[in-house]
Amino acid sequence: MASSSSSLTPGRGAGSKLKSMKLLEVLNALEEDESGHGREEIFIAPPSNAAGDFTDEDSGDEDGRRGTHLPGSVLHAFVVPEDSGPSEDEEDLQPARKKRRAGVEPQRIWTKRDIRPDFSSWTASDPHMEDLRSQELSPVGLFELFFDEGTINFIVDETNRYACQKNVSLGLTAQELKCVLGILILSGYISYPRRRMFWETSPDSHHHLVADAIRRDRFELIFSYLHFADNNGLDESDRFAKVRPLIVRMNRNFQKHAPLEEFYSFGESTCEYFGHRGSKQLPAGKPVRLGYKIWCGTTSRGYLVWFEPSQGTLFTKPGRGLDLGGSMVVKFVDALQARGCLPYHIFLDKVFTSVKLMSILRKKGVKATGTVREYRTERCPLKDPKELKKLKRGSFDYKVDESEEIIVCRWHDSRVVNICSNAVGIEPVGLSSHHSGAARTQSQVHQPSLVRLYQEKVGGVGRMDQNIAKYKVKIRGMKWYSSFIGYVIDAALNNAWQLHRICCRDAQVDLLAFRRYVACVYLESNADTSSQGRRSRRLETESRFDMIGHWIIHQDKRTRCALCHSQTNTRCEKCQKGVHAKCFRAYHIR
Repeated sequence: MASSSSSLTPGRGAGSKLKSMKLLEVLNALEEDESGHGREEIFIAPPSNAAGDFTDEDSGDEDGRRGTHLPGSVLHAFVVPEDSGPSEDEEDLQPARKKRRAGVEPQRIWTKRDIRPDFSSWTASDPHMEDLRSQELSPVGLFELFFDEGTINFIVDETNRYACQKNVSLGLTAQELKCVLGILILSGYISYPRRRMFWETSPDSHHHLVADAIRRDRFELIFSYLHFADNNGLDESDRFAKVRPLIVRMNRNFQKHAPLEEFYSFGESTCEYFGHRGSKQLPAGKPVRLGYKIWCGTTSRGYLVWFEPSQGTLFTKPGRGLDLGGSMVVKFVDALQARGCLPYHIFLDKVFTSVKLMSILRKKGVKATGTVREYRTERCPLKDPKELKKLKRGSFDYKVDESEEIIVCRWHDSRVVNICSNAVGIEPVGLSSHHSGAARTQSQVHQPSLVRLYQEKVGGVGRMDQNIAKYKVKIRGMKWYSSFIGYVIDAALNNAWQLHRICCRDAQVDLLAFRRYVACVYLESNADTSSQGRRSRRLETESRFDMIGHWIIHQDKRTRCALCHSQTNTRCEKCQKGVHAKCFRAYHIR
């Protein structure tokens, strides 16, 4: 197995020196370490020279090599703690000037009272969602809000440019690219050990929808040259330069069509890199996730508004006295405020929250609530956790910073939790049901207002991850960014489905049916019909009467109705046949 550049955090049982190790050695070191109780995470970073031309080359056939056998020039694994802030040893290495600056900061004055926030109430409406409802878009129409014509043509141009640079006349068209996207989407719910089995003539594996849409060798050729940036103009300081134009386009489209809501979540997502194995359970109870770390900002339902792949502090410099995670939260807030400076409310977990971050967001006019580690409370004098555990469940202590109206609350439930907010206080104190597994009884415990709101609204990133994990794209190449492309497609489908749930309340379909519809329409509508016999009459007939995913849409050019043969300006999106609204039902029934 090829070696990978790995760094183990100091004091984690594997030494504090940076050294080149094999990935299995990193995993074994974590397994043998039983001193720590935190959650380690392995995330894959692109190669330090990711802008180099050699990183476009495939490292081998998908069926012959696994992700754990990638060459050391491509695979770089970093072991990092759950906390994104600097360790104690790193703090000791900071220049004395920075330490003095940190000591000059005024000390906060904490008082035992409830918070008195001065934010305006949420009154914003969302005319864009009303416009989408009036358009009655089909699943394909919603998906193409993100993979729009401009994005498709951009990918086609960059792929053809890259093939030309390799002295290959590819001649990719938008129609063929949509066939490729359809196959990638379909692989999320129909997968084979080898992707070539889709085209085999064997009756146990042949998939006529794929085989009739595009030839196998043509698909392999297009997939191997799929590209998203001009190699002659890459930013060498950006490890994700090869997919940066796609990230910019997706972020723009995601934000353009995002539901305008008050509550948002910010957290970490992982784009898995090692095939089907997304995590490895260690004996010490420390899950290790393998893949690219993605900073994500979502709505409370799980619509992805903004994302940015993590490059570590080497390529992303934190600012404003924050750590890397806090800086990413500020970037997400800046993206939200591009739509208007409204009183958004962001929910965070303890990886990101700090009193310093709450202060910065408050100055931006943004509400924030999140769990927080004790050392990030800026010496807020709360009751000791050991003393609080001796009291009954539901007990809590709290203090407010006099100057900036930031509250820190320590609450005892099944364990002691610290939670911080610049917008929500203690009152009104409610009651929540607590189930005791041993005694099999339920009891009522007191719950401060900020705790209750946090539990209700946090988790948007987790919901998005859950939706993506259900039917994620399975086909991947050996280029370091191939799995990231699948992640972007899955995120776009998740967002399109979220809009479908909002706009089509009368005829909703689940996520699987939504993905199936998009895949079928892309493969049937963009199939290559240049060769005789490529598309069977049987396929067209079965699709017409299958009663699945047929939508009537408007067309600019009038054609003849497939049933009554008079002129019509509407058609069935799946069958690609002109059909009147009055003839639509009769045409699709045997």
